[in-house]
Order: sequence, then structure tokens, then C-alpha cells
Amino acid sequence: MLPTFPHAGRAYAYDPAAPIDISLPLAPGHDQVNCFWAEPVQVDTIRVGSFVGSVALGGSTNYQRVHVTPHGNGTHTECYGHISPDPAATLNQCLRRFLFVARLVSVAPRPQPNGDWVVLLADVQAALAAQADRSIPEALVLRTLPNDDAKRTRRYSGTNPAYVEPALAHFLVDNNVQHFLLDLPSVDREEDAGQLLAHRAFWCYPAQPRCGATITELVFVPDAVSDGLYLLNIQITSLELDASPSKPVLYRLNPVPAA
Repeated sequence: MLPTFPHAGRAYAYDPAAPIDISLPLAPGHDQVNCFWAEPVQVDTIRVGSFVGSVALGGSTNYQRVHVTPHGNGTHTECYGHISPDPAATLNQCLRRFLFVARLVSVAPRPQPNGDWVVLLADVQAALAAQADRSIPEALVLRTLPNDDAKRTRRYSGTNPAYVEPALAHFLVDNNVQHFLLDLPSVDREEDAGQLLAHRAFWCYPAQPRCGATITELVFVPDAVSDGLYLLNIQITSLELDASPSKPVLYRLNPVPAA
């Protein structure tokens, strides 16, 4: 018997032995996904006196320091602290649950008169309506098209990558979507004079901050993973910061036939 998870008054089965990791790994060097002019991930070997923290260099253990910029290096999850001065607005305090029902949709950004490429609300709504089960759960995973493997190592800085229109963020709030995951560097334009319209709309900031809501950027969903309903596990580090490198994992959900 497979375990089940409830959603919209029904039970759904999932296979815990069949995880789908949609995170991009962190590794040193320039051949990794990167955005917002972040320095590449750097790993330094610790040296103390005669001790060297590298087995390859003759040390007894590997002991290293890692330099990483969560918002610029790899898959990361952020809370409203990203746009708030409140030091207590950390992801570790905001994200208190880690399992959610999520819906995966695939949408192509559209060119705009100003040359930008934008994911439009109407296209997301059409993608949702095309699925047999049209319920909107707590989490939405957005895969942009085309879905080429270059996303795994793309260096986005200075390229004005695609983003989402603020109307989509308002729609997610209206439908109580708490967790928004996408394969782009940001929900907002790379340079927007600090407006951050989609960030502010999704977190209802500053009027009524949605403290438990999160945005996860720079995921990668392989083509073999079909649109539909999944159990989502968001894994983070316990850093008291507004964001953390993260590992979102999906498990396909299948409805359990009524007895």
C-alpha cells in the first residue's frame, strides 16, 4: 500500500521511492546557473597550523568553507523578508511546513512591445483549465517553454530574462496559493527601478504581509515530468536569512479510487 495525501476532499497516493528533484545543484566554478551578477560558488579548504582540510592534499578529513549567494546561485527559496527591513522576517521562521500539494503547469512567455518576455496570467489560466482536475492547491510550479537543458547552466546576468506579470501574482493570492516555484531568476524584471511589483503583490507587502508564503526561483523541471498534480517537499537550510539554497522535490499524486 502506498501512502496517501489529502487534497480537495479526496485521497491521493504517492510513491516515496520515486522522488523528482527539481533543484539545480550548487558547485564551484562558472559552469553553473547564475543571476544578478552573483559571484560563482566558491569552496575553500580550511588550513589551521599543520592541518589541511583536504584528504586529497594529505589531510585526515575534508573540511571546507563555502561561499554562496542564495539569490544568485542555484535554486533558492525566499520569504517576504526579501523586501522587508524586519530582521525577524527570515525563511527559517516563515516556512514552518514542508509538504504541500502542488500543480505543475507549462507556459511560454510572450514578447512584449518593449522587447521583454513575460509570462501572462491568461496563459497560466489556460494551462490550468486544460488539466482534468482544475483545482488550485497551495503551491504552483511554473515551467517555462521552451524547456532546454541550457537552463541548468545559464548565466542570466544582464540578459533581461523573462519574468511574470504582476496580475499573475494577484491571481495566486486570490486563490490562496502559498508557494510559487518557477524556473526563472525572478518573478520580476531584472532591472525595474526597485518596483518589485510581482514580489510585493504575492506577499501583499507592506499592507498585510503573507508571512508563510514563499517564492522558489531557478528550479528545473525535466520534460519527462508531465503537467499535473504532485506532492511537493520544500527542503531548506536553517539559516536565519530571508532566503536559503533549497531542494524542492515532487512526488506524482494519483487519485485513490473510491471504495
